[in-house]
Amino acid sequence: MFIQPFSSEPPPTASSLADARRLLDESNASLSELNRKIEVAESQLAQIVAESRCAINQLQCERAVLEDKITHALAYMSPIRRLPTELLRHIFMMNFDEYPCCAWILSSVCSQWRRLALLMPKLWSKIRLVTTPNASADTIRLWLERSGSRISLDVEIFLHVPDAPASTPVPRSRTRSSSQWPTFLSNNATTNTHYVQIQASQPTTSIQIVPPTPPIVLPHSPPHYDWPGSLSPPPPPPPLPSAITSNQSRASSHWGHIAIYYLVEQMHRWERFVFRFDRQFPSWQALKSVSGPAPLLREFEVSCAEPIYHGEWPWLPSANPNMEVVLPKLETVTLQYAPFKWSSPMLRTNLRSLNLRTVPTTGIPIDRVLHIVSNNKMLEDLSLHVAMVLNPLLPLTQTTLPDLKTLSIGGNFLMSSLVDSLITPSLCSLTLNIDARDPIDDSISNLVTRSSHPAIHSLSIAYGPNGPPFYGGLIASWGFLNDLNHLRTLQVGGTPVDPLFSVLGAPEEDVLGVMCPFLEHLALRGCPAIRTGLRSWYRWSTRVILTAHILQLQQLRLVEPQRR
Repeated sequence: MFIQPFSSEPPPTASSLADARRLLDESNASLSELNRKIEVAESQLAQIVAESRCAINQLQCERAVLEDKITHALAYMSPIRRLPTELLRHIFMMNFDEYPCCAWILSSVCSQWRRLALLMPKLWSKIRLVTTPNASADTIRLWLERSGSRISLDVEIFLHVPDAPASTPVPRSRTRSSSQWPTFLSNNATTNTHYVQIQASQPTTSIQIVPPTPPIVLPHSPPHYDWPGSLSPPPPPPPLPSAITSNQSRASSHWGHIAIYYLVEQMHRWERFVFRFDRQFPSWQALKSVSGPAPLLREFEVSCAEPIYHGEWPWLPSANPNMEVVLPKLETVTLQYAPFKWSSPMLRTNLRSLNLRTVPTTGIPIDRVLHIVSNNKMLEDLSLHVAMVLNPLLPLTQTTLPDLKTLSIGGNFLMSSLVDSLITPSLCSLTLNIDARDPIDDSISNLVTRSSHPAIHSLSIAYGPNGPPFYGGLIASWGFLNDLNHLRTLQVGGTPVDPLFSVLGAPEEDVLGVMCPFLEHLALRGCPAIRTGLRSWYRWSTRVILTAHILQLQQLRLVEPQRR
């Protein structure tokens, strides 16, 4: 008998309680039996699922093996597998001609390509590196090792030095350039090349220097291993946060000594050596060790983007004049804020291109500067910026540079006397950024006359990155433009615009009498009265429109003077 709970029947009796207890025991026994049957069914189901999953896994493994066999078979049947090694080498070299750093990518494609790339030293003969002192210098060692021992080396290294932390005391205050690589450095950058950027173990300041093309990013260099072999081992785990600053400081203080040591060991294989850095770094004096024979060297450059203060360095550009320097093929020398001696044998090797910029604390007599020029009569490109020039010890003599096409003179006002001593019959481009105390239009006119009126197509006066010269008043008369009939580009800074516009505009009654008939580009920077001279500009622009078929003016750029 089933007793409903909460029923309205009278209280249970002894017999009804006994019936209820018997019913409860039977229900509990039935419930236990049902639970047992459910557990047995679930166990059987789990066993069936496990057996099915095991069978599925086995089938998946068999499928993976078959897919791997199919992939290998397809790879084996790939047309590129049938390329002879000689043809693959030729393809590698075609890529190398356009992308000097392609070896890093080619050696990462597959083991076969890696073995082939490591057996081609020519692929590693052009070092294009963008790095920081916090990165490892072992990449340079690895690059040099893979280039073999006989292939000539073409080295370009751009070192970005991060700003010092705010808590680090600065020993002396220096004026930093507004750009990490100003115009006089970035204009010399190679534009059609790829570079490799070394990523330090910890993030550093982003690199905003040349080259203009995006570099290939590589991790920090692994420990040394024998090559050619298998792929490089994985990098070690990153250091603990407490050791990061210490390790970076240690790497920064020794980077130059390690990198220059590796490079100088291979100096006999240098064909080009270009090293640029944007500011002084702890181990920059390691450059002192750059000395020795370089029979293959054609181009040598060490440039800094800001002045650094140095003493006497016994390195190649400061070699003793009596020292025998083996540089039979040297044609191009660029030293920007780097120490050198005017009597160095390196500066008298019949150079084709010479670019010198001294620090403000280095003084050179003007006749010594002319001595450097006179020892290189085959110059085609000459750029001299000497901040401190001393009076001549010997009289200046006329020097003829028959092949000179580009001339850039800047610095101290005494450099104008150097312009008065040159004869350049093949001159095409003239740049003057001299802190002149007197007008230099006579110097320009005399240079043109003395050089038999060369076809100068570009003229820049006081248009340097640092603005107009301190003294101003560079041009007293623009009459010398009568002798520059081939001029196409004119850049002027720090001179009144009204006289310039008046001489460039053609007389109303004689349209054919205009000066510089082929002028295409005119740029003005820091010119006084540029706002009040707009009325003259309107008159001049109207005359330009009237004589458009003669002037062919395409671009006019006005740079207003900065407020002082």
